[in-house]
Amino acid sequence: MSAGEHADGRRVRGERRRAELIAATLRVVEADGVAGVTHRAVAREAGVPASSAVYHFATLDDLLVAALTSVTDTYVEQLHALASQHSDVPTALAEFVADGAAADRCRALAEYELTLLAVRRPALRPVVRRYLSAVTEAVACCTDDPVTIRAAVAAVDGLFLQGLLDERGVPTEEIHAVLTRILGGGGRG
Repeated sequence: MSAGEHADGRRVRGERRRAELIAATLRVVEADGVAGVTHRAVAREAGVPASSAVYHFATLDDLLVAALTSVTDTYVEQLHALASQHSDVPTALAEFVADGAAADRCRALAEYELTLLAVRRPALRPVVRRYLSAVTEAVACCTDDPVTIRAAVAAVDGLFLQGLLDERGVPTEEIHAVLTRILGGGGRG
């Protein structure tokens, strides 16, 4: 085995370990909230030594940013696809919001808790802003009015939170009605 192959194997193992720790962080937040996140708790959940968590994520902020980034990457990808593939953006956004709050409620609560933590932890803010930018881009497919865009983004965020607060969620039809009221028919005409 060459030195390059050995280094590549270490890098792959390191990336795999980081992914395991990120997934474990999300499970800890699901079970115990953000307050339960410690290097030791995450390492225990991942089944690795505590030193491994500290090695890959020197601070708790590093760990929380990585976990929120992992979740955000998925949402941003979905929102970009939504904006580019759907002519009826309000319908697609309504499904996005309803499905996000209902699909795996415990995971969605953990993700939202991490998002709200950005209010107190500046390291998380760029990640949340990236998500909000993706929502803004999707909404901007319907209008270029900045006030309407802001209202629609606020509605998406608020309706998602309402879906989490009520175990029954918010029906897709209600979300669609609100977004249609704000955005109109769905695409720039």
